[in-house]
Amino acid sequence: MDATAKPLRIPPEMAVYAEEHRVFDVIQKMVQRLLVDRPENVIQYLIDHLRNDNDDVPRIFVLGPPASGKHTMAKLLCKRLNATHITLENLLSSDVSVPVKEAHSYKDKGQEIPTELWTKVIQERLSKVDCVKRGWVLEGFPQTRDQALQLQISGSTPDHVVVLDAPDIVLIERNMGKRIDCRNGEVYHTMFDWPDDPETQANLAEAEGISEEETGQKLLKYHRNMPGILRTFPKVYKTINADQPCMDVFSQVLTFVLSKLRSLAPHTPRILLYGPPGCGRSLQAALLAQKYGLVNVCCGHLLKEAVANERKYEEIIGPYIESSQQAPNNVVLKILTERLGRLDCTTNGWVLHGFPRDAEQASLLNDAGYVPNRVFFLDIPDYVATERLSYRMTDPVSGERYHSIYRPPPGVNVHQRLQQNPKDFEHQVQARLDVYHANADDLEEFYQDVIHVNADQDPYTISEFIESCIIKPLPKSVPRDPASP
Repeated sequence: MDATAKPLRIPPEMAVYAEEHRVFDVIQKMVQRLLVDRPENVIQYLIDHLRNDNDDVPRIFVLGPPASGKHTMAKLLCKRLNATHITLENLLSSDVSVPVKEAHSYKDKGQEIPTELWTKVIQERLSKVDCVKRGWVLEGFPQTRDQALQLQISGSTPDHVVVLDAPDIVLIERNMGKRIDCRNGEVYHTMFDWPDDPETQANLAEAEGISEEETGQKLLKYHRNMPGILRTFPKVYKTINADQPCMDVFSQVLTFVLSKLRSLAPHTPRILLYGPPGCGRSLQAALLAQKYGLVNVCCGHLLKEAVANERKYEEIIGPYIESSQQAPNNVVLKILTERLGRLDCTTNGWVLHGFPRDAEQASLLNDAGYVPNRVFFLDIPDYVATERLSYRMTDPVSGERYHSIYRPPPGVNVHQRLQQNPKDFEHQVQARLDVYHANADDLEEFYQDVIHVNADQDPYTISEFIESCIIKPLPKSVPRDPASP
């Protein structure tokens, strides 16, 4: 960028590069870790942080009452995300760690392990290579608010907290059917997860503390402590109903843990709205521009302004506009990129509609460096588009637009002088819909992360959905299930 020449123009590639390589997110993570860990050698710490390259690995707590399915969900998550499964039992399996030995001494005496000691054991485990590189899923901990606060103080905080929940009566019935494999500690259930192997069946034993009275006591303790734990992680937890089929629960859990937290790193929205005629692109663009200060870039309006302001454009594209034909791509692209390259678009972001209309135009826009980071397809049925457009008319006296169904004219005199735009004739609308359908699939294939929006509903409901997709980062891509063909 040349700061000595005006108008200032920031190359569009800068924003695309920063977002593609997550430059601002990386800086934000580094600053967060610095403030938590406060290392002596700051430079070396930052170098090690970058070498680890583990900002996106899963860091998950799976919590819930007894028999809610914590163990099953944690195992499924670890298998799908290739993360390390951590339980209170396997935390104490090491016999070389000093904190673990100390914890065993409390356990052997029948005493409760102190919160500070649990924190040391967990912190030591999370610092090992497998947890650092692949991430981790911690099952069944913390169990109290004090434990949650100690983990926060130590810097061992999760990105997602999954809270499984079900009615107490269901949990009591589930817990009474729990069985443990004496050889490896694997958990089975008499009704939901009975092993097929006869040898495994022979080694199953009834788990301890599963009677109705004991389970009830555990549930009371859980309900007493859980509100305090959730207050410790107010923005990263989600409660999921565990009283449904296992794979339905896992689907919801996986969707949640793949979502990304809202980042405070700088983000410039570059939004593309695409859809059939009558889908409401102009209205949604205006609402977004008004609320977030984005630049509303309508390709059709840009072309008309260019024709009105410059003689050369009037001669080139004037005839195309008058005959409602598509102007040459090279001319449209020149006018469009000149507008998108201005400082207000670069700093505030933009919402574009009316271009591109096909994959070729999308490719030209990308080659020019203007790559949208959110692409919305506003979907409506053809009959809705026809109804919205072919029944609208304009009052030539007042300039007001009316609709025979949704906004009829106030009186007979107004109704008699209404005129319809020729492009809103039903056969013209159908021709435009045919063009849309011919290009929609190719354009969706070109933009990989298209977000479909049901545009056949209240405009403000549509706007709220679009806003939610803009302010939140796109979810992580779903890892391929190794078991799937």
